[in-house]
Amino acid sequence: MAKPAAGNANLNHGGRTAVRIVVAGDRGTGKSSLIVTAAAENFPANVPPLLPPTRLPEDFYPERVPITIIDTSSRPEDSGKVAEDLKAADAVVLTYACDQPQTLDRLSNFWLPKLRQLEVKVPVIVVGCKLDLRDENQQVSLEQVMSPIMQQFREIETCIECSAYKHIQIPEVFYYAQKAVLHPTAPLFDQETQTLKDQCVRALKRIFILCDHDRDGALSDAELNDFQVKCFNAPLQPSEIVGVKRVVQEKLPEGVNDRGLTLTGFLFLHALFIEKGRLETTWTVLRKFGYNNDIRLSEELIPSLPKRTPDQSMELTNEAIDFLSATFNLFDSDGDGALRPRELEELFSTAPASPFSEFPYKDAEERNAFGGLSLDGFLSLWALMTLLNPASTLENLIYIGYAGDVSSAIRVTRKRRFDRKKQQSERNVFQCFVFGPKKAGKSALLDSFLGRPFSDNYYPTTEEHYAVNVVDQPGGTKKTLVLREIPEDGVSKLLSSKEALAGCDIAVFVHDSSDELSWKKATELLVEVASHGENTGFEVPCLIVAAKDDLDSFPLAIQHSTRVSQDMGTEAPIPISTKLGDFNNVFRKIVSAAEHPHLSIPETEAGRSRKQYHRLINRSLMFVSVGAAVAIVGLAAYRVYAARKNASS
Repeated sequence: MAKPAAGNANLNHGGRTAVRIVVAGDRGTGKSSLIVTAAAENFPANVPPLLPPTRLPEDFYPERVPITIIDTSSRPEDSGKVAEDLKAADAVVLTYACDQPQTLDRLSNFWLPKLRQLEVKVPVIVVGCKLDLRDENQQVSLEQVMSPIMQQFREIETCIECSAYKHIQIPEVFYYAQKAVLHPTAPLFDQETQTLKDQCVRALKRIFILCDHDRDGALSDAELNDFQVKCFNAPLQPSEIVGVKRVVQEKLPEGVNDRGLTLTGFLFLHALFIEKGRLETTWTVLRKFGYNNDIRLSEELIPSLPKRTPDQSMELTNEAIDFLSATFNLFDSDGDGALRPRELEELFSTAPASPFSEFPYKDAEERNAFGGLSLDGFLSLWALMTLLNPASTLENLIYIGYAGDVSSAIRVTRKRRFDRKKQQSERNVFQCFVFGPKKAGKSALLDSFLGRPFSDNYYPTTEEHYAVNVVDQPGGTKKTLVLREIPEDGVSKLLSSKEALAGCDIAVFVHDSSDELSWKKATELLVEVASHGENTGFEVPCLIVAAKDDLDSFPLAIQHSTRVSQDMGTEAPIPISTKLGDFNNVFRKIVSAAEHPHLSIPETEAGRSRKQYHRLINRSLMFVSVGAAVAIVGLAAYRVYAARKNASS
């Protein structure tokens, strides 16, 4: 395994069609001589102080990727230009002179810190030039000299000594630089721990599973051969397969069993290739299975999303839900109906990371006392990801083994405006914006939705956050409800966009029922949101939630709420107490209102006046149209009468 076919050297290089190498270092360290000798294959008699860009043709090295080498000036006044060149580099060659120890010290004292200061995050090749001039009495090895520097500066890919005058190891300098760009070490291997990096392990594990056709946890001889042909276009001889397994078994007995090469053995082989400097082998495998230099699937492998209007969203199809349900059951190893953190991590062990470990998905779901995630909770998180970032859904479905065309896993919903006309929504996932003043009980509402216990501690919400869960509806149907809490201070920013409410199925306005000021602010927010909907055409149903019903209501609360309900055409506030666990079926009521989007739409005074004005205009136009029609009919009748009169006379 792992010997590329002779005619297959130019496999995909992560999309790179050229490599730009910048050579920098102190004056007199041999930068220009190094470049000229590499390009002309002869030591130059006279070298200009600064060379123009030098190109090595694509057939210069086996990778067949052309190289452009940029020389840099040593003059202080040119430091700005040098910085620009370094920032544009794919790799940097830093030179020192073997006969001038102070130039080596300058690498760690000046050049390497300068690269970090400029945020140049590319491979660095350290090159000792003028090897022929080094003092013969100096017996210190390159490894002894460079080891402390490489420990401090992990960006150094490799070190090499050369002589342009004697043409020693000149081609190797730029070969290593090119190789460091096309087959970088950093994404694959941790130099400090001498182990494969986690993301590399995850990608290789996915590849192993894809090649383990009979799903027995090992690659048989036939499966190993198929893998070799797919990646390197050349089969393995039986003796080579035996040899590969022998190497693994000698070093790692659990790497081979009676069925073939195990995942542990597969990973060990790749770590061995990398330790021996054969990174191109592992990169060839990764790229053959569609991975880019960040060890993520290339964009070309992820289908583009279908076009949709702002008031359309994306949902999982039944096919995707069936796949996810089966995957859930497969990884629920203890059969307790919940994925514990370890089981969830194993499910996503073939993805770069668990998508649910970060905002906005982290802590957005209901879990049991052991941190377990139920099937409803698992599917809810996928529904949330599909709503907010459908491309991430497609990518992660591929990572965890979705078979067939992944574009069939999601669908575009009907336009919300059309839903209002039809007076019925066919969506399975509803997004509810939760508005309200500070200390109204918004976060407590979200926490109760996720089954979390009430807490008297107050933590102000400064950023939006989400809660998602399944709501059982009458008749046995299930809908997924996404609650999106909008901090009071974030409302203006949200509504600064014309399409702010386009993705909203229903808005809820929470207030502290014991605080008149909280009620006043909540109604102001209601008017603000309703006005925005009227002005943009993205009107949404609205409900008012009177939180903290365990406290005494403020005076005239009933009168105020009745007036607002009558004036704006909304339902009466829904009283709840998260402290007492009395939710008054609020989540069912939210879903029910979202399912009937033509109802519960508030009407502001300005909106009402605008509608009356439009009705008046339309009525006037109708009268004008009728009057004109009568006049035309009258004129026609007169002409007929006049014609008949003339004919009779």
